[in-house]
Amino acid sequence: MVETLELGRAHGASSEVVRGINRRIVLNLIRTRQPISRADLARVSGLQRSTISLIVEQLIAENWVLEGPTGRLPRGRRPTFLRLNDERVIVGVDIRPIYTTVALANVNGQFSSQETLSTPSDPRAAIRSIIERVQRLIHSCGDRKVEGIGVSLPGRIGRDADRLVFAPNLKWPATDIRTPIARATGLEVELENAANACVLAAVWFGRMEGCRNLVVVTVSEGIGTGIFLNGRLARGLDGMAGEFGHVPLDPEGPVCGCGGRGCWEVFGSNRAALRYFLESGAGASGLNFPDLLSLADQGNAKAKAALERMAHYLGRGMRMIVAGLAPERIVVVGDLTRSWHRFGPVIESQVRAQALPGSSPPLVIPAHEDGMARLKGTIALVLQKDFGGNREIPA
Repeated sequence: MVETLELGRAHGASSEVVRGINRRIVLNLIRTRQPISRADLARVSGLQRSTISLIVEQLIAENWVLEGPTGRLPRGRRPTFLRLNDERVIVGVDIRPIYTTVALANVNGQFSSQETLSTPSDPRAAIRSIIERVQRLIHSCGDRKVEGIGVSLPGRIGRDADRLVFAPNLKWPATDIRTPIARATGLEVELENAANACVLAAVWFGRMEGCRNLVVVTVSEGIGTGIFLNGRLARGLDGMAGEFGHVPLDPEGPVCGCGGRGCWEVFGSNRAALRYFLESGAGASGLNFPDLLSLADQGNAKAKAALERMAHYLGRGMRMIVAGLAPERIVVVGDLTRSWHRFGPVIESQVRAQALPGSSPPLVIPAHEDGMARLKGTIALVLQKDFGGNREIPA
């Protein structure tokens, strides 16, 4: 009797799991191939037409999917095309040490509004400012359905997914970020490390079909790495996987924000390049990294030398990634991609030199996102609950 009961429960659970998987398959096919007909969904997915019809009708009833114009065929019934309902929107928040961006995008990752504010040094003040902007944005949505809020941070999130636990560049203590935002807005809030958010952006919106092993390297005030292995985002113990930026290249090097010495990011980050420039005697203390790029483009020899040194260390650090993870691709995100002609050859040379016998070096790809990679990642972060499993590649 017990065995029969347990078997019945197992069958019920299996059927529910299969329905959920099929639903995600159909949703992602519509997302990536829209507009698409029911017949093409059945052909591409391999599911029976009756199964496709049931799932599509459910998605239409839930306002996830809309029916569009009809197509033309030489004979037979005209197909009706399906697309995602872009009246469903998501709020994205990208927190950086100097400024924070709050934006609104539809489920296709298309942004309709964006606001930037300075990031207070006090996390409580920062959260209050974010809540104020988010509430204003939600109010402007009118009848549009807000799916949730995705938040990208330059730090690591604890295993409870509520608290920021490690943020040397942001310089915030351990802070519960999710709870006050969720209480104030009544929406689900998802938090993620900035580099991991960029991984999600690359996988969901970056045309990375078929790539199941990639590493995203974010270069800004520090260096972050997000790891995507065997089709899943690697998180590690306490969510700390990927902190290559804090692996020492020189134990006697400059002090890092994490308290260590000679970490990769103190040699290969934007801040490092500015330090090289100042140490050369250029004497422009108020310079920022885009200014340094512009100076190099204008022919300033000291600016070019500082950027070349930064590029050398970036490539040197990526050799750790190549040897340890053997990714298919390394995607580079940051302002440096504006001058990829300057950075690319140096980095690619270092990466090729690390390829072991019998292995191919990964492709190194600059993500020309104009600063949007992290924000796009926050959109994917919220979409995962309907379109994918636990930070896995969508079907």
